[in-house]
Amino acid sequence: HGFPFCGRQELDEKDECTGEVMNSSRFGCSWLRDLGFTEENWSLRKGSMEDLLAVSVVEKECFPPLEAATEDSFRERLKFYGNHFLLLYKRDQLISFVDGFCTKEENLTDLMYEDASLHDEEGSWQMIFGVNTVPAYQRRGIASKMLEEFIRMAKEEGREGLVLTCKKEKIPFYTRLGFSLEGLSDSVHGNVEWYQMRLRF
Repeated sequence: HGFPFCGRQELDEKDECTGEVMNSSRFGCSWLRDLGFTEENWSLRKGSMEDLLAVSVVEKECFPPLEAATEDSFRERLKFYGNHFLLLYKRDQLISFVDGFCTKEENLTDLMYEDASLHDEEGSWQMIFGVNTVPAYQRRGIASKMLEEFIRMAKEEGREGLVLTCKKEKIPFYTRLGFSLEGLSDSVHGNVEWYQMRLRF
């Protein structure tokens, strides 16, 4: 599925979890062991159209119908910016993923969720549209580690930072990861109140 996690020039060591060559100083599987996951066959990669069904199913498990992105929406997202999906699989089961496109616009708008063609690979800001972990693996620290890696990727790509919107109760979670609250968003996605947060490098 998808692209290899690291560029070939960065691959140097065999990862203990997958047997695939990965740079163990990066994401690897060391944090999975730290969180108590000792099973084998975990893999981390970017997205491709092969992941369409998996991300659509996980999205439906994690969000109410009015807030969940549709399969058609994910088809467009994977087409335009599959390389800005970060997916964690256990064997063939998608456990967690983060996605969002890049833009020169500083604020996250509802139109961005709807129109994947607005992605600009040269954009200054990495938007985060979704952070999803299947219910059976929630509250174990996976989302934090996935976001830490997504942040690291954006910094390595030379972005100015990342922007997301979240519900009020999630503000402390994102604050711990380095995001700053900017106030109530203009978003009316799913007919709920969203707060915009930004992490600036």
